[in-house]
Amino acid sequence: MVILMKEYKMIILDADDTLYDFSKAEKYAFENAMRDLDLDYNESYLPIYKKINIGIWKDLEKGLITQKELKPERFRRFFDEVGLEGDGNTFSDAFLDHLSRATFLFDGAMELVKELSKKYRLVLITNGLTRVQKYRVRQHEIAQYFEKVIISEEIGYAKPNPMIFVEGLKDLEEVSKDRVIIIGDSLTSDIQGGINYGIDTCWFNFKNKANNSNIKPTFIVSTFDELQDIIL
Repeated sequence: MVILMKEYKMIILDADDTLYDFSKAEKYAFENAMRDLDLDYNESYLPIYKKINIGIWKDLEKGLITQKELKPERFRRFFDEVGLEGDGNTFSDAFLDHLSRATFLFDGAMELVKELSKKYRLVLITNGLTRVQKYRVRQHEIAQYFEKVIISEEIGYAKPNPMIFVEGLKDLEEVSKDRVIIIGDSLTSDIQGGINYGIDTCWFNFKNKANNSNIKPTFIVSTFDELQDIIL
């Protein structure tokens, strides 16, 4: 099937679970934080924490919690759930330290970004935390291919709030919205954010999830090769 594409000028990319293997990074950070604080580790703990973490980031997207509150609160909820004695703030500090060093890119991510940068203006927008993403992204070699790296905690807004695009992009040379596309893995964050801002969207559905929502991306891909076929 031939897909007729617009001539895009700017591509906005998400970071975690789009370019970065966040599941691998999260496991690395969680296990090392448990060891640092001499907490008994059980294989069942990580899935419990991940479920709590997903839920609390959804609360952030809805504006029900701030990123400052989110950091320790997810671990307080985890400790309560599994019956461990632990301090949410202390564990959060250890976790974020390890997460900031977990720069695990998906295979082919660097090559993709390098290739796209030859033709398009690239911007990265992440709902991640400044303490983590300034090391994982801004100080990583991949950053050289982006015109700007926008971190929600610094802007004061998180995707899907369109203000993260308005505020994050305001100091860049303006590009018409019909020549901008966002690529990301999250329907509720990246794709809904792009829709709210009024730009085209590409859902990077590498886990081949079913879309049971009312959120309709402009394009859907499941691999970097498919993405390059559509964009390039």
